Amino acid sequence: MLKVVVIGSGNVAQHLISVFKDSEAVQLVQVYARNPESLYHIIDKEKTTTSFEDIIDADIYIISVTDDAIAQVSSSLPFTNKLVVHTSGSVSLEQLNSKNRRGVFYPLQTFSKNKAVNFKTVPLCLESEFVKDYSILEQLANSISQSVYDISSEQRKALHVAAVFVSNFVNHMYVQGKNVCDEHNIPFDILKPLIFETADKAQQMDPIVAQTGPAVRNDKQTIDKHIDFINNDTQKEIYKLITQSIQNVKKL
Repeated sequence: MLKVVVIGSGNVAQHLISVFKDSEAVQLVQVYARNPESLYHIIDKEKTTTSFEDIIDADIYIISVTDDAIAQVSSSLPFTNKLVVHTSGSVSLEQLNSKNRRGVFYPLQTFSKNKAVNFKTVPLCLESEFVKDYSILEQLANSISQSVYDISSEQRKALHVAAVFVSNFVNHMYVQGKNVCDEHNIPFDILKPLIFETADKAQQMDPIVAQTGPAVRNDKQTIDKHIDFINNDTQKEIYKLITQSIQNVKKL
């Protein structure tokens, strides 16, 4: 059984704490957090600490904090030659302090505190400085997920950019669509079957093949009507930019 310490209390940290706590192959021995009160609904107070000096021995230390804080936190750890990993999609392995054995344990998913996630389906992207440590990370990953990948820092950088496009940017389009609905007293729920079908098609076919709509058809009359109809300047510019991007892809 692998002994794990989680360092952090944000969205990703809380989901990891929950899944490790319920795993028969993992012993979550401790959690470090500056404000542990936010964790008491998922872990006993006695298993938390607010002091780096009080962190106890473990097989793996998982730093799950903001990207800007990763280097400082790893430098503040009072021990050496331990396996220390971070969970970021955009921070390189080298940002961890070299006094410890470095690695990455990146769950490729969007996390919200109040939304449960089935970790069995979450891709876990692993990287390690040493081969022997990769096998430890792989053991940990396989204990909670059925989707484990060996991903380098350079690949992870590209993957994180791709993830922003397919998740964060797509969700922002939902925000814009809801704003249009709200402006015209239309329930956003009416769009949800379309959202689900579009997402399902992305699972079944190449996104280029799945593309529909006036832009890919080059339906100039409809496009012009939409642009004239949109009152919000930001939405108008987004509509024009995405339309042009879809048409540029079609020409390739």
